[in-house]
Amino acid sequence: MDLFDGGEDEEGSPFRPLADRMRPQRLGEVVGQDHVAAPGKILHSAITNDRVFSTILWGPPGCGKTTLAGIIAKETSSHFMQLSAVLSGVKDIRAVIETAKEQRRIRGRRTLVFVDEIHRFNKAQQDAFLHHVETGAIVLVGATTENPSFEVIPALVSRCRVITLNRLGERDIVTILERAATDPVRGLGSLGIIFSAEALNYIAATADGDVRAALATLETIGVYASARKGAGGKTPSAITPEDVAAAVEKKALRYDKSGEEHFNLISAFHKSLRGSDPDGAIYWLERMMAAGEDPLYLIRRMVRFATEDVGVADPGALGVALNALEAYRFLGSPEGDDALFQAAVYLATAPKSNSVYMAHKRVKKKVEETGSLPVPLHVRNAPTRLMKDMGYGQGYQYAHDHVGGYFPQEYLPEGLRQERFYLPTDRGYEAVVKQRLEAWIALKKTKKS
Repeated sequence: MDLFDGGEDEEGSPFRPLADRMRPQRLGEVVGQDHVAAPGKILHSAITNDRVFSTILWGPPGCGKTTLAGIIAKETSSHFMQLSAVLSGVKDIRAVIETAKEQRRIRGRRTLVFVDEIHRFNKAQQDAFLHHVETGAIVLVGATTENPSFEVIPALVSRCRVITLNRLGERDIVTILERAATDPVRGLGSLGIIFSAEALNYIAATADGDVRAALATLETIGVYASARKGAGGKTPSAITPEDVAAAVEKKALRYDKSGEEHFNLISAFHKSLRGSDPDGAIYWLERMMAAGEDPLYLIRRMVRFATEDVGVADPGALGVALNALEAYRFLGSPEGDDALFQAAVYLATAPKSNSVYMAHKRVKKKVEETGSLPVPLHVRNAPTRLMKDMGYGQGYQYAHDHVGGYFPQEYLPEGLRQERFYLPTDRGYEAVVKQRLEAWIALKKTKKS
């Protein structure tokens, strides 16, 4: 089962997609993963010394996970077998294990099992590998776009080395496109089509880090231009960004509303708001909106932010977030989208305080520690004669009857009267609140003395 086996097609056969034909055949051809594939790095050393270990290759689409697995197979003495988590089940896994045992017994060879999209295997299917990985019956190489911490069972992760692959940068993708455009055997060099540097840069920019997508675009444009040339049509002296734009209508942003990228982007959005960066906030907001995130989810996050991170420093922030919710419900998209951006800018530029959020955490912990302490008698209502006779409400002072609408009396249960849960900052409106509280505390101390 050779990953690079093209069946009856030759290496440069046009019947194979360009992305497949241009797959690196050796470790030295790999671009953009120097942190693991360069000489002296972990994967390079393991392959050159033929001491490969069970590995989970984690990275975004089109970064080279499958390619690296194939190179490991070609450059080591392992017997190579491949499974797809989409198409295979426990029965297929068992068959692979039996073949691996036979290879070891008869030929003395270890077997490298490559599992594409390993995160799609369920727990039982992943469990089926555990014993055989641990005993060394197989070397497992799994590929996944999802965070292994969430999508691969802990027992299997602990038996494998997780190698994180980088999202390819535009310069890396341009390097690969240049190879493909000029290679006369595997690439498009024999077509006689010239791609301008600007066109290659444009293709790389629209690929969003996915070299497979970039090569597919290059192939589409190259084949179309070649067909026009063969039919006697007008062919530009060099493919321009405008020619590319005609073939690539819109960049497809990578975003999985239920996967790790969802949490990465919402985290970046929330932290931009907290860090008072309106530009970062609206950038991440647009990234999620453009990728199809539910606007109501984003508004809910902003409502939460208004209470957690702005709080009393700007009491109006909660109203702004709720008004954005109402405006979006009334207008819908696209007219209501600006309400989200207005709210995001307001929240990002508002004074920040998490004092209420922290006060909630402190009082929650104290309630858990102290349980159901009795309500002080003087702040209890006394709707019956019996309750009055028991002392309910005795000594209570009605605050509005006193100067400034305040009277220094205790409201917390006995034993908690020295506690301070809410600790206001000196930012925004909360600075005014802090001054009031400090004055009231001083009055309370004066009364006690």
